[in-house]
Amino acid sequence: MKPLRSEDIAERLDKIRSTLTGGARLVAVSKFHPAEYIEMAHAAGQRLFGESRVQELVEKWEGLRERYPDLVWHFIGPLQTNKVKYIAPFIHMIESVTSERLLLEICRQAQRVGRTIPILLEVHVAREETKSGFSPDELRELLGRIASSPETYRGVALHGLMAMASNVDDEAVIRGEFATVHRLFDEIRSSGVLLQPELFTELSMGMSGDYPLALREGATLVRVGSAIFGDRA
Repeated sequence: MKPLRSEDIAERLDKIRSTLTGGARLVAVSKFHPAEYIEMAHAAGQRLFGESRVQELVEKWEGLRERYPDLVWHFIGPLQTNKVKYIAPFIHMIESVTSERLLLEICRQAQRVGRTIPILLEVHVAREETKSGFSPDELRELLGRIASSPETYRGVALHGLMAMASNVDDEAVIRGEFATVHRLFDEIRSSGVLLQPELFTELSMGMSGDYPLALREGATLVRVGSAIFGDRA
């Protein structure tokens, strides 16, 4: 695969940014791509990046933090409980909280390092059983437990929801799944169950192939990788 130039990445970023609507923000998914590409994207004005492997994220953070202290890191992939401790000191947001067990470990590690970590709860609406996350009913039950026992969940701040649509070509299916998540998001915001409703503002939906559909259904964060950096190395 031919290496990208700074001009290539800048052009792709500009093209994607021009399509963002409603104040939505771009998470440039840099996983599996070299740190040099992050530096090129930074030169083009991008600050928010998404990674999905703990070791890779830690290496990039350690290598770039002194020269680029304004980089913002979101963890967007499957996260094992025993790996939370490595990113807890610096991560800006964990978008992929898929279980209460993981949530409690994030709370524990956040308290250990004296931080409050912003999180998104991942909702499972896709047809594929391989995709993770809470069902809508499981999510409602969890939020009820958090509301009744906030001390148990100290160390995190709930900023919204994340979802992945089914990997299909049917746009109606994809839009329907995104719409379902948006309705759930609105339901939660108006339910009175949130301890800090003013923080619950983020809806992370959409990737390179379907983010325009996610934007139409209210996404505030879109996670785009290959459309910026090309296929995975």
